[in-house]
Amino acid sequence: MDDIVLLGSTGSIGTQTLDVCRAHNIRVKALSANSNVDLLERQAREFRPEYAAVADESCYADLKTRLADTDIKVISGINELAALKCGRVVNAVVGIAGLLPTLAAIEAGNDVALANKETLVAGGRLVTEAVKRRGVKLLPIDSEHSAIFQCLMGAGENRFTKIILTASGGPFYGKKREELENVAKDQALAHPNWNMGAKITIDSATLMNKGLELIEAVWLFGANPKQVEIVVQRQSIIHSAVEFEDGAVIAQLGSADMRLPIQLALTYPRRLPCPAKKLSLFDVGELTFGRADEETFVCLSAAKSAIAKGGNAPCIVNCANEAAVGLFLRDKIRFLDIGDAVCSALENVGFIAEPSLDDILETRIAAENYVLTKFG
Repeated sequence: MDDIVLLGSTGSIGTQTLDVCRAHNIRVKALSANSNVDLLERQAREFRPEYAAVADESCYADLKTRLADTDIKVISGINELAALKCGRVVNAVVGIAGLLPTLAAIEAGNDVALANKETLVAGGRLVTEAVKRRGVKLLPIDSEHSAIFQCLMGAGENRFTKIILTASGGPFYGKKREELENVAKDQALAHPNWNMGAKITIDSATLMNKGLELIEAVWLFGANPKQVEIVVQRQSIIHSAVEFEDGAVIAQLGSADMRLPIQLALTYPRRLPCPAKKLSLFDVGELTFGRADEETFVCLSAAKSAIAKGGNAPCIVNCANEAAVGLFLRDKIRFLDIGDAVCSALENVGFIAEPSLDDILETRIAAENYVLTKFG
């Protein structure tokens, strides 16, 4: 089986990726973390990669000292790891920080298993053009995009008319804006179905996660934004579906366990036994469906406006959101301020119709600074 380079090994997706590697004896060529040196050291000693790296340069000396008794090469920064020749690069980095390593992996001719949706939100045109030019695969790890990918497997030349992107609705589904005025951090972090990292859990609570996933779906599957319909599926059993021209709808169902889409991205086109819990429809009992409330959860409407506008607008909302979520997690702003910050940034940060990579990186700084200055 192909070896992997795993970027973001200490996060939720990273640790579950290593569960899959254990189950199938997948060789790990390199591991990276942002700053969690304790866990990275334990992972490195178990999997014995050739390389280990930290994105936070202040942690480099500590990691190097800890692994001095091994033959593991310790480096600072993750772009170099992404360019290592390997079977597949797994990008589980959080936020727009994943964009440059994704591009580095693609330019090196590596297939990419992508759990970093911000890569496509901020740099969708740049990434998809690089994938086409280099002839590599871009395989989705997000459960929803993996589901769409699976629904399209074997479709041949048959075209879809609609992507049905499902959402759990998060912990505040059914609430109105006035009911969310005094939401506490622990309430926003209490996702009803999934165990995820803090940033993506807050994004799920604001529905920004679904807005980012809509933008990602547009780039991954060549869809028109109007072809993507968001449906709240509270049980998180139907992970997404595709409607074809004849009206047939094909859906992918499974338990709420990320190890299934992770494993498929690592082993595609093969399907192997998976450590994820098997789905029992008898245990599920019922499936329910509803509409997302875009008036209350304005992050979703901002993301829709951004992809319709194009250019660097998706990058603006993405980076404004990252900054606002950071402020919320540090108790600097209220829950509803996240959406207000995203909408305000979209209106006020400079628009660029056809952004270069440098433009995207500068937009990141501009959007973050706007939110930190106005709301922080």
